Amino acid sequence: MTTQQNDFSKWYIDTIQKADLMDYTPVRGCIAFKPDGYEIWEHIQEEMDRRFKETGHRNAYFPMLIPESFFQKEKEHIEGFSPELPWVTEAAGEKLEERLALRPTSETMIGHLYSNWIKSYRDLPVLINQWANVFRWEKKTLPFIRTSEFLWQEGHTAHIDEEDARKETMQMLAIYKEVVEGLLAIPVYDGQKTPSERFTGAVDTFSIEAMMKNGKAVQAGTSHYLGTKFAEAFDIKYLNKANQHEYVHTTSWGTSTRLIGSVIMVHGDEQGLILPPRIAPTQVVLIPVGPWKKNPEIMEKLDDIYAALKNKGIRVRLDNSDQSPGFKFNEWELKGVPVRIELGPRDLEKNQALLKARDEDDKQSIDLKDLVSAIEEELTTMQSRLFEKARKFRDENAHTTIDTLKDLKQHINISKENGSIPGWILAGWCGDDACEEKVKEETKYTSRNIPFNPPTTKTTCICCGNEAKHTVWFAQAY
Repeated sequence: MTTQQNDFSKWYIDTIQKADLMDYTPVRGCIAFKPDGYEIWEHIQEEMDRRFKETGHRNAYFPMLIPESFFQKEKEHIEGFSPELPWVTEAAGEKLEERLALRPTSETMIGHLYSNWIKSYRDLPVLINQWANVFRWEKKTLPFIRTSEFLWQEGHTAHIDEEDARKETMQMLAIYKEVVEGLLAIPVYDGQKTPSERFTGAVDTFSIEAMMKNGKAVQAGTSHYLGTKFAEAFDIKYLNKANQHEYVHTTSWGTSTRLIGSVIMVHGDEQGLILPPRIAPTQVVLIPVGPWKKNPEIMEKLDDIYAALKNKGIRVRLDNSDQSPGFKFNEWELKGVPVRIELGPRDLEKNQALLKARDEDDKQSIDLKDLVSAIEEELTTMQSRLFEKARKFRDENAHTTIDTLKDLKQHINISKENGSIPGWILAGWCGDDACEEKVKEETKYTSRNIPFNPPTTKTTCICCGNEAKHTVWFAQAY
């Protein structure tokens, strides 16, 4: 198997294929989610959906096809998505009177419908989320991280005023951070996007940004305050208490299946996939070893352990296939299963089993009477351990002492020469788009966000040397 250090992209592809998470399809840039890959998404869905509903949001569904005229109402929006839009121009053998886009996002369709649904202040706020697929005809694709069709959720809300809408925007960003850090064990920096990186048509965009093991960034979730831009474009007005018409203030926010790719790139090792226990389709695998077929007591005991774990709500598999133990160990490690339990004749004689955590080198001997509680404890410990490992890696590769473009280019060159990871840099920015663009052109580093709580504050712009208005994370990104 290709190593991360030699070819990270090849390692990533090898890992997801050996873990049997997806398969390619004949349609360029579109993948099929295999059961394990889709179940990871289901666990992410479950956690997010629960939190959405706890904060008053409800799920709905909107059409995939969006009339071209809807995009024209919000010119800035269509310009941002135009290169990525696939169009339907013919149906039932007849040319359509108006082209229909496969949705890249649903602001325009939902804006049109909200204009019919919202009439009075009594109708507000409208708090709706959609679980759906979207299309963006990507030129360069990478499974889970960037595909032409992907799965996501998109929240779309309408509010009585800016204060309420901005409160919603920040609430959803906080939920994203809690889920990504707590469920996926991925540390993130939360902050505000620079104007050039914000969502097309938004007043302000906020994001959570995660560092992969090759030092690149993934935008793991975004939340947008849209002001009244879409309300004005689609005439979404309400009658206030003074009997006057006002435009609503809207928000949108989303995460996608690129979170699956992020999990793989953050936690995987040279042996392949490592899954945080909370999202693993199989959390524990039980494997008989030695001449177990001649010792029915081994399978009887494993059946008991299986039932006890099931009763605890733990997702467990019993591998009693004809493959050798070594083959099974390797296969389940490639699938990233957090905990492996081995039981053979000698173990049974000692009234114990061996426990192996996927991210640890050593096995533990556990008394059979304590095994279920030990597994529960290990799953909890491993979840925290993976987060701390990822945070340590991020902190070690987040540089705060590179303050000029010259120093950044030198840092990148040295990293290439010694085979190290260039990582991210925290730098000052004067607020001029030209400076931000120059950094991108000369280094391929883009602004990730202006963090809410930077580890330090920068005083000079990395590009021009003038006074910095913002402290910004810069990195190469997917």
